[in-house]
Amino acid sequence: MADSYNFVKSSKLKLKGEKSSHKKHKKKKRKRDREDDSAGPSVSELRQDQELHGGWWSVENFDQIKNNIAIELGNSSYVMAMDTGLFTLGAPHADGEGPDPTEQLTAIVVSETKIALKSGYGKYLGVNSEGVVIGRAEAIGPREQWEPVFQEGKMALLAGNSCFVSCNDSGDIVATTKTAGDGEMIKIRTNVEKVKKQKVDVPDEEKGSLKEAEVNYVKKFQSYQDRRLRINPEDRSKLKKAKEKGTLHESLLDRREKMKADRYCK
Repeated sequence: MADSYNFVKSSKLKLKGEKSSHKKHKKKKRKRDREDDSAGPSVSELRQDQELHGGWWSVENFDQIKNNIAIELGNSSYVMAMDTGLFTLGAPHADGEGPDPTEQLTAIVVSETKIALKSGYGKYLGVNSEGVVIGRAEAIGPREQWEPVFQEGKMALLAGNSCFVSCNDSGDIVATTKTAGDGEMIKIRTNVEKVKKQKVDVPDEEKGSLKEAEVNYVKKFQSYQDRRLRINPEDRSKLKKAKEKGTLHESLLDRREKMKADRYCK
């Protein structure tokens, strides 16, 4: 693959006119400020955006790209399939309108980072030797695979020729540039119902800091007669890893067992 493709795969979009910077910010406050500035849209803004596009919402990660999608290039304009096997940019839609049937595609996941796209004509989208996006393939090959690239709330679509998708002056959908500028920024929208993340039930004892969690469990299980809490003095760094793995309760039990104070310990 081309060097530029390897650069993109390292998780950064290669933006036109972007200069690399090697300055290191030493102050944590500056880091927090940058994080605040890069905060995504609010829930109400996302809901409003979905309503303006007829119920089609903009995906934010690769896992959300599946089944029925549309590629938005510009403001409420979508990539549209033609019966010739070529693609153009459809006319802008009014507020509240979703993409037309000819602007809707089917996304098929082919790997951890790539998808295939099928038009309403039942053909897979690919790119020819001139960088023109076409939809005439009966099967998925290397040129029919596409890689969505996410960075800092923006998105571009990398074709099988290691170039980004855009619309040229003639209105054709092409993939001819190795770098992603404003013209290559897209949104993939879908009307598939969002899967809500299930809330994980956290025991009351484990709410708060790791220190508080350990104290809570000691109070709950420790058998003591002198009314003094016996807390394991060892470093709690292992507890953090245990919490990430979902084995915090077991690790706390081991720490209490070492103190010979838990009536449930062997």
